[in-house]
Amino acid sequence: MRTLDISRATWRKSTRSNGAGGNCVEVADLETTIGVRDSKAPESGHLTFSRHAWTAFMARTRAGRFNL
Repeated sequence: MRTLDISRATWRKSTRSNGAGGNCVEVADLETTIGVRDSKAPESGHLTFSRHAWTAFMARTRAGRFNL
């Protein structure tokens, strides 16, 4: 398994982040996968998802499937 070099990754916060230190995640395009990490603790690592899984998750999120 190849180790990804994420040192040059551009991490982006959600546009819904209010900047007040709330519960935010950051995402980055990591070549062939998508990385997700906690914006308050970026040194703690990240999760990696296939592009297909990320696209499906985002489509369901936008459709309101995870609304409480």
